[in-house]
Amino acid sequence: MKTLPKLALVTLLGITLAASAAALKTDPAKSTVTATFKQMNVPVDAKFKQFSAAIDYDAAKPDAAKASVEINIASFDLGDPEYNKEVTKKEWFNAAQFPKATFVSSTIKSAGAGKLNVTGKLTIKGKTADVSFPLTVKAEGGKQVFEGALPIKRLAYNIGEGEWKDTSMVADEVIIKFHVIAQ
Repeated sequence: MKTLPKLALVTLLGITLAASAAALKTDPAKSTVTATFKQMNVPVDAKFKQFSAAIDYDAAKPDAAKASVEINIASFDLGDPEYNKEVTKKEWFNAAQFPKATFVSSTIKSAGAGKLNVTGKLTIKGKTADVSFPLTVKAEGGKQVFEGALPIKRLAYNIGEGEWKDTSMVADEVIIKFHVIAQ
């Protein structure tokens, strides 16, 4: 008989903890993920039209935050259907074999004044690397706004194989920028 109350207490505790979690719902219509790179030394911005973000964040406990992002590679939009088709090919993103890019945080640490330092694993085209970047978070109209930029080297993820490894046409440096609104 004594195990029944313990089981009930554990179940109640689990429900209470789940209810107090700070999982936020992202607003995909107002959120963006873009990649900025240079082609023949001219900056180009391209948007990922489809992505999802799971953010567990409480402003009172920022060091307990967690985040994960999943990006649909085929949604990469350079503003031209032919270019969009080209970058999904094997030499670039190989979207047929690697349809998603992901980021999963391992630590998020407060840096004070609405700033966080984020560390985690970024996976693109089957290659996973540890990455770190600064992030700002601010409350705006009852919502949380997360903004940041993550610099990467495209060749580290085999983005641009064969003749496209030449960085004189497309630079190796890419900045992944994100603006995520959640509530």
